[in-house]
Amino acid sequence: MNFKNTPRLETERLILRRFVEEDLNALFAIYKDEKVNQYLPWFPLKTMEEASCFWQKQYVSAYRLDRAYKYAICLKDNNIPIGYIHVSMDDSHDLGYGLCEEFWHKGIVTEAARTVIERVKADGIPYITATHDKNNPRSGGVMIQSGMSYQYSYEEQWQPKDIFVIFRMYQLNLDHKKDRVYKKYWDNSAVHFIEKEV
Repeated sequence: MNFKNTPRLETERLILRRFVEEDLNALFAIYKDEKVNQYLPWFPLKTMEEASCFWQKQYVSAYRLDRAYKYAICLKDNNIPIGYIHVSMDDSHDLGYGLCEEFWHKGIVTEAARTVIERVKADGIPYITATHDKNNPRSGGVMIQSGMSYQYSYEEQWQPKDIFVIFRMYQLNLDHKKDRVYKKYWDNSAVHFIEKEV
């Protein structure tokens, strides 16, 4: 197994590992929940068939690459996925995550994020970014608690939901280039600004 493609990680409470076919019921429970997926760029899954296709497209295909970080978040007591966390391999190195509602407000995503960030740093990823809908400030709290800093806000017509969203972009530089700011979202949006109160 390629050590740079979703290597298994552990924290005090969590196992971070690949999604496998036996996880389809758990994956479906995560991705069908309307609250969990309210601020995410896809519609909630409706059937197990959709869940299987989603797993193949979003996870199995990524695990075939030379490098990926596409984790199931599992509690150690049963190793069943309750959420997910990933870092993209495009130039944004975007950190994304989701968690079943019953496990919110327990610091689980922050614990997972800090561990994944340490791994990608050790593997030589120079920086990570993350964005959240302005109307979902709790996600920004996870970013701050994970060591990231707010950079700017921008508007995007989000697909496939086809709605206008103001996103806040956070970044953490993992190398010595502390002044680097990932500007692609800023440059691609006609509406961009810095919120002084953030």
